Amino acid sequence: MSDIKDILEIERHQGQEINKESTVGPERKCRKILRSVKSLKKPEGMAREVYALLYNDKQNIPSLFPSDTGRCYKNNKANLGMKKVRAWKWMPFKNPARTDNAIFHHWQRECDEDKQYPFAQFNKKVQIPSYSDSEYACYLANDSWSRAETDHLFDLCNRFDLRFGVMADRWDLTKFNKRSIEDLKERYYEICSILAKIKTAEGLTAEMKNYVFDADHERKRKKQLAKLYNRTIEQVEEEQMLLSELRKIETRKKERDKKTLDLHKLINAADCQMVEIKRSGRIPKNKLAPSSRTRVGSVSSEMCIKFPDLKGSGVYLRSLRMKLPANIGQKKIKAIEQLLFEMNIDCNQMPTEEICQQFNELRCDLLLLHELRTALATCHFELQSLRHQYEANHPGKTLVIPSTLLANVSGPDVMMKEQFETGKIEIAQFSESFNDMTLL
Repeated sequence: MSDIKDILEIERHQGQEINKESTVGPERKCRKILRSVKSLKKPEGMAREVYALLYNDKQNIPSLFPSDTGRCYKNNKANLGMKKVRAWKWMPFKNPARTDNAIFHHWQRECDEDKQYPFAQFNKKVQIPSYSDSEYACYLANDSWSRAETDHLFDLCNRFDLRFGVMADRWDLTKFNKRSIEDLKERYYEICSILAKIKTAEGLTAEMKNYVFDADHERKRKKQLAKLYNRTIEQVEEEQMLLSELRKIETRKKERDKKTLDLHKLINAADCQMVEIKRSGRIPKNKLAPSSRTRVGSVSSEMCIKFPDLKGSGVYLRSLRMKLPANIGQKKIKAIEQLLFEMNIDCNQMPTEEICQQFNELRCDLLLLHELRTALATCHFELQSLRHQYEANHPGKTLVIPSTLLANVSGPDVMMKEQFETGKIEIAQFSESFNDMTLL
């Protein structure tokens, strides 16, 4: 600004010159700013690595533009030692992997002049077995392979280190018939296994690995892979659709098997209930047969309800024995409460010893009745769906469902109806006994 004023011959007033204090401010303010910066703490929730990017260990403010001052992450000062630098030299070398004695040059330290070429350790050669004329005549002769073809095969194995793809490409077609990769592998591994058995039997070497190569399986595998690769887009989409349908069928089959198993359990429980009732005769209103009730309660509790068994040493409330376990589910609990409401039975009974036992058995029977009703509704729905499917697949025909399978019979047969009626009678007797006990 002062230079511009000098060029324009404008007088400069005192106190307008730019200096450190006019731009940065007094030194005290800078110190206050630095103190406030040093007093900053890592905010809560910020990772330590993120905070380290903002401030370094010296609590310096990060620069707004790249700098080479070395205050943050750069150190321009070189750490030079006092030793002499090792000399490098342009030296010739030979690669042991080559057999033409070719000489190459590279830079190398003078102290490493006599050392071997470092990449020579990666020069690994495959040990190809050899055979004599007598061994070939006695053990290795084959009608489909001549001696010249076998010698040519092993010569290619030595040249290309068992790279059978290259060997099949370099096969001499002017002298021999064309051989596939599987034919070359089969012949080579056959000879290797025979020579290994011979040398092991003679004691020349330790027991060697027996090589087995299934050429037919390899041909089938490649043929199948070629078919898989050459599929069209329509074939791929059809296969995916079939796989998805198969998964759906398996899922439906598992659900059907599970429903069938649950239905069999419910029918067996109802059969046991009916047999016990027939043995004990008609149950009186005031007193229940303990054997039949215990049997039914045990069957149903094994299926779904297991009331808490309080065997602790401390004191507990008897009402805890009437508490339904949480593994039943809210739907079943609501169903039991609805059935109790329909029979005018209070859900919260007086927890006496007799009421606890009989109320738990009553709820077991109610849950069994609910499960039977659910299974019955499921069977009825499946019958109706099967009827609709039959009518859709056979237009003009109607599937007549037998009367023994209809819903008004309350089950798949008359026996199921009797079991339902017996269960209803028994539950009615339970409700009457509960009402009598609550009145007492």
